Amino acid sequence: MGNVSLHQVVASIHTMRGIQRPPQLRQGMARLLLFGGKGGVGKTTTSAATAVWLADSGLRVLLVSSDPAHSTSDSLGVEIGSQPTPIEGVDGLFGLEMDPESKISSVLPKLGDMMNSMGSSGGMGGLGSLSMMLDPNAKQEMDEMRSEVQTSDMVIPGLDEALAFDELLRHVEDPTWDVIVFDTAPTGHTLRFLSLPELIESWSDRIIRMMRVSGGLRSMLFGRKESESMKEELERFRRRVLHVRRVLSNEEITSFTLVTIPERMGINETLRAHTSLLEYQLPVPNCLVNRVTPEFDHPFLENRRNAELSRIGELKDELQNVEIATMELMDDEVVGLDALRGVGEELYGKVKILDDSLGPHSVGSALKHSIHRGMKREIDGDIERIFLHYPGIQRDELSLRSDDGVLYVGLNGRERAVETKIPTKASRVKAKLENDVLQLDIPLTEE
Repeated sequence: MGNVSLHQVVASIHTMRGIQRPPQLRQGMARLLLFGGKGGVGKTTTSAATAVWLADSGLRVLLVSSDPAHSTSDSLGVEIGSQPTPIEGVDGLFGLEMDPESKISSVLPKLGDMMNSMGSSGGMGGLGSLSMMLDPNAKQEMDEMRSEVQTSDMVIPGLDEALAFDELLRHVEDPTWDVIVFDTAPTGHTLRFLSLPELIESWSDRIIRMMRVSGGLRSMLFGRKESESMKEELERFRRRVLHVRRVLSNEEITSFTLVTIPERMGINETLRAHTSLLEYQLPVPNCLVNRVTPEFDHPFLENRRNAELSRIGELKDELQNVEIATMELMDDEVVGLDALRGVGEELYGKVKILDDSLGPHSVGSALKHSIHRGMKREIDGDIERIFLHYPGIQRDELSLRSDDGVLYVGLNGRERAVETKIPTKASRVKAKLENDVLQLDIPLTEE
């Protein structure tokens, strides 16, 4: 096994000669395209059409949904599951429908064990008959606090959203994807997730109080390891959520498109959502007003269209720093790849195959995005050169190691194997991190 820190590797090659500099990056690029809004406004159609268009243009795209109704599968006309699934008929497109509830126990395993023990038939946090050694007041406080934190359901407001975003982050940090398109739950769920770190602090305080009530007796019997591991697990989870929130507020990584309809309730909710998203510093460059009544020579339709245009005008006045796009109501429901490609052309124009450079690549007409490829490979003589795009990355968050000829790049403790032409050792790899691009130079010759 060969291990070497990225600091050492980067330091060793700052004086390298004859190596191309990674392309300069501009502000406002996004690897993660979020589409959000109230229920029933066309988020799934918009996000699916975007994903199909981007894949048709030559990018490797992951379309992710956290909607338990599995509407993304319905929209594509293809069944997708809980792992990235290739979408037949669209080269480069993969779909993923997450099931956050099934992952609760894996995200907070120690917490789950503790909560289950507190709800066990033995009572009093699994102390059984030993609970008789506690005075009645302590027993009453324990019961009250246990009821606050419902044991079997693991009810933390926003926990399911946290699991969805935490899983999403694994893919955002994977440069083998060029773009991740996320069809979010209604905006209220996203906002509930963004406030989760503060909720966890309040929620965990109740758990810690509960542990203190039984702490003395449990410590005599079992030691303090369980209490400490619980605190550590909660704090680790809170830090992960804060990290996801930082990623979502980084305009080099994330772009949030609000989707709405030209009705009073839709417009009002969009304005409120925009205000709330800005409070958490989420970049919101685009807003799509969907299902606008087409222009027809009919009094009823004319009146309806004029009212809708008036509301869209209000939206433009209020959201002056947001590009407002509109799309007219289709004459049929949008289901299947052909229909989604039609919507994609309305939003982004005719598909153009993007060149294989890292970019950035500006795409779109009604909706506009700036996209950067996640990975690029080239051969330069006896060197295999790999460029990996890690937007917003800090140098100390990266690591580089090899094991049995396989090269691993780590980001925030999550490692991924990087496929190379020949087996290699990390000590032979020259690396450079510049402008969010990690350049790896791998010798193709033996030592």
